Amino acid sequence: MILSISGVVLLGIIVFLFARKDGLKTSHGFVCALFGFFVAGTAIAPSVKAGTASLASLLGGIKF
Repeated sequence: MILSISGVVLLGIIVFLFARKDGLKTSHGFVCALFGFFVAGTAIAPSVKAGTASLASLLGGIKF
């Protein structure tokens, strides 16, 4: 568990730096995908899933 948490932190920092400094390129998308897989294995995964579902519900309710 300690290894996966530090992996999440490390990949999160790398994703932040890629997005901030270089723009997000295709090669950086791989790091983002790895970050997603590591986050999915942590205790924060249910919160991320609930937040995503809430955002989708909010966007789905917007009338144009």
